[in-house]
Amino acid sequence: MANLITEEGGQALAIAGDVSEEAFAQTLVEQTLDRFGRLDVAFNNAGILGTMGPVPDMTLADWNQVIATNLNSAFLAAKYQLPAMLSGGGGSLVFTSTFVGYTTGMPGMAAYAASKAGLIGLTQVLASEYGSHNIRVNALLPGGTDTAAAQEFANTPEAKAFVSSLHALKRIAKPEEIAQSALYLASDASSFTTGTAMLVDGGVSINRV
Repeated sequence: MANLITEEGGQALAIAGDVSEEAFAQTLVEQTLDRFGRLDVAFNNAGILGTMGPVPDMTLADWNQVIATNLNSAFLAAKYQLPAMLSGGGGSLVFTSTFVGYTTGMPGMAAYAASKAGLIGLTQVLASEYGSHNIRVNALLPGGTDTAAAQEFANTPEAKAFVSSLHALKRIAKPEEIAQSALYLASDASSFTTGTAMLVDGGVSINRV
């Protein structure tokens, strides 16, 4: 991805690491400031489905892996991103949540739903804490999107057709469509938007047919 940005004339810095480790969260911000001088936007998009199944069959290790990747990583990211934004006079912080655990309960996805619902609570608290400092905090809630995780969840033609049918638009999103919504939350176009759980879900939350 960094190569694609530089090929188009932009500047990019790619750093490999584990999002659930605090040292990595700190390094990301420090190297961003060293390279670009400030942090205006942070889009925290890391997430996994984890092992799916009934709660009695789930191990604590399975649960902790999902919580660490999806929720703890967001806390650690914000811990270092917010001071950097404060020093720059403001910014926009975006977390990727989901409709699962917000408008819809889906069997076998307890850890995923809990971790992503936690992001909405984190979003609301941070938005109220930092709004007076010109920092906006929002959660993006995509519906089904054509990603590797979606292909893992729906791995047969029948499963894909079923997932598409759950949406009012009768299809799942292209990644670019979700990216446009993330760009809206990151940009000044959403200058009066903070503390929201913004559904970009193709109508899956309201579809009953």
